Formats: sequence, structure tokens, C-alpha cells
Amino acid sequence: MPGGLANRTARLYFPALFALDGLMLASFRRHLNSWVARLFFMLLVAVFVLWGVGDVIRNLGKGDGSVATVGGRKIDAPEVQSLYQRQLAEVSHMFGNTSEPTTEIRRAVAAQAIERVVTQAAIEEEVTRLGLAVSDDAVRQAVYDIPQLRGPDGKFSRQNLETVLRNNGLTEPRFLALMRSDVGQRQLMEAVQAGVAGPDTEAKQVFAFQNEKRVADGVEVPLAAQPAPPEPTAAQLQRWYDNHPDSYRTPEYRRIRAVVLSPETISKDISVSDDELRAAWEQHRSEYQTPEKRSVDVITAPDEAKAAVLAQQWQNGADWDAMQKTAAAAGATPVELADAPKTDFPSADLADAVFSAKEGAVTGPVKAALGYYVLRVTKLTPGSGATFDDAKEMLRARVVADRAADLIDDRANKIDQMLASGTAMQDLPGDMGLGAVTGTLDAQGITEEGTPAPVPGSPPLKQALVQAAFTLKPGDPPRLTQAPQDNGAPPAYYAVEVENIIPPSKKPFDAVQADVKQAWTADATRHEAEEQAAKVLSAVKGGQSIEDAATVAGLTVRKFPPVGRSAPVEGVPAPLVQPLFGLKKGEPAMVETPDGFIVAVLADVQVPDPAADPVGFGQVRDALNRAMAQDVQGSFAVAVRNQAKPRINRDAIDMIAQAGQ
Repeated sequence: MPGGLANRTARLYFPALFALDGLMLASFRRHLNSWVARLFFMLLVAVFVLWGVGDVIRNLGKGDGSVATVGGRKIDAPEVQSLYQRQLAEVSHMFGNTSEPTTEIRRAVAAQAIERVVTQAAIEEEVTRLGLAVSDDAVRQAVYDIPQLRGPDGKFSRQNLETVLRNNGLTEPRFLALMRSDVGQRQLMEAVQAGVAGPDTEAKQVFAFQNEKRVADGVEVPLAAQPAPPEPTAAQLQRWYDNHPDSYRTPEYRRIRAVVLSPETISKDISVSDDELRAAWEQHRSEYQTPEKRSVDVITAPDEAKAAVLAQQWQNGADWDAMQKTAAAAGATPVELADAPKTDFPSADLADAVFSAKEGAVTGPVKAALGYYVLRVTKLTPGSGATFDDAKEMLRARVVADRAADLIDDRANKIDQMLASGTAMQDLPGDMGLGAVTGTLDAQGITEEGTPAPVPGSPPLKQALVQAAFTLKPGDPPRLTQAPQDNGAPPAYYAVEVENIIPPSKKPFDAVQADVKQAWTADATRHEAEEQAAKVLSAVKGGQSIEDAATVAGLTVRKFPPVGRSAPVEGVPAPLVQPLFGLKKGEPAMVETPDGFIVAVLADVQVPDPAADPVGFGQVRDALNRAMAQDVQGSFAVAVRNQAKPRINRDAIDMIAQAGQ
């Protein structure tokens, strides 16, 4: 059964358990997200995989169908199943969903899911043993804090609560009991970490380690400054060729046959009529055109006489502020509209008057259903945009893409069924919108001619297809697979089969002689630069200053800027940073860079003062305290789990691991 269908089935028959996992386990898992707990779980899984459980699991017998027993509580398989399915999906995603998880991986994930539920149950038992009480107010506040139970106003919604309970098959008392248990466990875990803090001495050491800077004086020996080496002999080139066989070998090639189903391949067979383009134009016209806009001052008067008086005063030079006061005194209404298209005006009469008026002129009175308008257009913004003919090809591409997206899943199902029934790829119907490719390529998708293989589709699809080709053997049946896609992009599919494998082979010397000479020359130049740098290093180690050693070698000393351990600094080559932090003051080091060699002497160590950066020091101290608190929580959870002495049914691991296959 596919994982998604199994998850939906589990939700149908075990809604209460899913509600428990969603509302309670989520917060508990946050408390176990420390490296101590992770290490414990990874060790446990390793035991499952390598030693077949051993003493860690004690079989409860064939007659007990429970997964585990913690104290007096039995944990049934459905309670673990949902967690297992989600963790298995995460593991599959990590591997790129390119292959089905192996039996060993399934058993390891099942063991981890069981252990997580067992540990949570052990903590719940500890809460009960300690007699921790949870007040009704604490439960109520925890419910109010659940985002899914809030309404549009951000406050608790009784209607949302009833919907959640109904969808999950929970009664309100059962739901509140789950919440009470969750709050109790959180209170216990918070109490465990309360007051956990590391000493300032440790924080100061970490602060110093993170913020210490080092300064070096050094000389650079660039490759570009080296004299050209003498012309190599034929024997030297032959020896270089013989000593570097891997540099002159062809990669493994595979001759493949593949088909691709994507919106682009389907689009080639889709035709669009002019009537369809016209319909699309009318639907999306606003996306291609900007309508004409106008800014206008409008006065609406109740009768024509008042409107005429207002119009005359306005035409005589009154400004808009004065007109607003006069209009209000006369019982008229002044309004300003800024950059409004014709469709934004409240009445068609006013819109027609505004868009027929001249800019700057007082127009009116204009009779309308709501009275009489007097207006003046203050700004005119002409419309712009494409015509139907301008947008025609863009519309065609849009219609084709939409139709291809609608067709692709149906066609993918049909092609998948054909391949599963034994239809050869070359016999697939030509009217399915498939893109076909046959050829020889290497693991990077490059042909024998050195050009990218002409695989149709997006770069992620091409990469996935090539990777799949190099995991198959000749004779393996093709399988239609969905390619990786960007969020929101329509799906695309591919199928590939390997016809032949061409193993790597050594290229003839004559074919690569120019490359051999280039490599030999580059190595000789590098060797010359390395010898020059080594002489400077030897001189400094022998007691000379870096300045004197550089002068003898004809080089110039420069001071590198201060650099820290983590943040790169312009002017300090990356290969030099780590060696600097392993030196004592006055000691030299030599490093190779892409451009040559550097000989540097540690000139100064800048130790940071926490008092000079209280904010940075506080951040380091707080981060250490949080890490210690999380580690204490993880250790406590492990101890509680071990103290509970859970009994885990070995048969349950295989039962859960087989689910979804």
C-alpha cells in the first residue's frame, strides 16, 4: 500500500491517535531535540539494524498484539503507525524519492518510531508517579494557545474546536484529557531545565574562541611570476601520461532510451483557435493593458441652481479649498478622486462626464441620477498596453500551458499502465505528447562528443533522468517516474532504460598529447614556486625575519588584515586561515592557494574582551545555557525511559515496517 494511502487509512480508523500525535507529541518532540537524545536514538537504531535487537528488546510472546508495554500501559500498533509513516516519508525525501526504502531502512525507522512513543509514554508515567497536578486554568490556556482553534479575530473559537473534535472523532472530555497530559509533561520537562546555566568561565572561553582574531605578515609566491620551464622531452611527457592514468580515461558511458512527458512536450501537439484566443484575451485583458486614469475634484449639488452658482464661482478662480467650504455651506458634497480608472467611478454619468472633460477646465452642471455634478479634472494619465495582436502569442502559450497541465496526469497514468503491461518504449503511441531521446552519455549528461545530451525538459528533470540511468542495468524494465519540480510548477515525468554500458577506457597518448604537455608544464611551474616558497620558510625557521628572507628571495612582505576563525575577510586567502590558528606568535607556515604559495608568520593575536562587547557575550552565554538545558532534558528523558523498563514486542517491528509496502 503506498505511504500516502496508508496514512489516510490510519486517519480514518484511528483519528483519536492522530489527534494525540498532532496536539501532544509535537510539543514533546521539541523537548527531545538535543544531541544527547539524538545520539541515544541513533545508537538504538544501530542496535536494531546490526544485532537484531539483542537484549534491548524482550519479546512479549506471540499472543500479545501490543507494540510495547510501559508500566501498566500497552501501546498498540496504530499509535506508532502514523509516526512511522511520517518518518519514513522524511527518509525517502532525503534520498530524493528515487527508490523504495530497503527492508533494513524500514525496520530502522520502525524501531525509532517505537522508541519515540515509548519514551513519551515513560515521561507520561513519570508525571503520574510524581503526582503533578495540572489546573483547569492551565489546560484552558493551552487550548486557547492552539492556532487552529482561533477564529478570524485571533481569539478562541468554539466552532473551530467542535470542527476539530468532529474531524478527529474525539469527545471534548477526551480532548481535554489529552491536553492535560500534554501540559503535565511540559511542566515536568520545563522544571527539569529550570535554572540550568553554565559558568561564565566557560562562556568566556567560547566567546574568546569565536571572536579571537589573528594577524600575519607574509609573502606570496605567485605561479604567474614563475619563468616558463624548459620544453619537456618526449620521455617526460610519456612518463607523466603513464603516471596519471586516471586523468586520461574516458568516463563510463551508457547508451539509453528515454521518454519525457512534460507540459512542454505535450504542448507541441496542442492547437488553439482564434476564437479561443479571443476568449482568453477578454478574460485576461487587464493583465496586458493599463486603463486611462484621471484625478478629479467633484461637487455634487442637490439642484441645478446651486450647481450653477458653484460652477460660476469655481470658473472665476476660487481654489479647491474655498470650493469645499462653499459647497458644504450650500448643502453640496465635495469629493476628490485620485488616479481612478473609469470603472472606479460610482456612476456611469459621472464617469462619462469626467472622461469627456478637458484637463484643468471646470465642467458642469452635469445632470445625473443623484443630482448635479460640477467637476474639474486635475490630472490625466493615458492608458497603455498591448493590443490583441501584440498579446496573441503570449495568450497562445498561456492557453497551451493550461491545457497541457490538465492533460499531463491523465496521460501519465496511461503511459504508466502501458509500460507496466510490457509495452516497449519505442512502441508507445505517438499521440501522447512524449519527447523521446536515444543516445550515449556519461554520468554528467555529456555525450561522447563533449556536448550536453539533448534531453527535453527542465534541468531538474534532466538531472533526475541521468541519475536514474546510472542506477539501472541493461534489461531493467522502464518505469515512469515523476521528476523533481519547483513549487507550483506542473508535474513532469520520465522513463529510461539502459541499452548498453561502455566501461571507462584509457585514451591513446596521441589523442591527449596536448593535454599532457599542458598538465606537465603546469606541474613544473607549481614545483618551481613551491621550491621558492620552501626556501623562504626554511630561512624563517632558521632564525631570519620574514622581511630579510623575502628580500633575499626578491619578494615583498605585506601585512594581512585581522581574521577570525569563521568569518572570511577580504585579503586573507581561505587556505591561510586555519593554519594561523595553529601557530604561536612568531611561528611561520606555508600554504598553497589556487594562485601560488604563501609563507606567513603570525604577528599578533587579538583576544576579545567580553566587557567591550556585552551584547555578543550575552548571546554566547544564552546559547550555552539553552544547549545545556536541552542536553539535561534529553538525559532526563533517557533516564526516565530506562527506569520504566519498557518491554517491546520484537514482532511488532516487522509488522510496522511492512506497512505501506
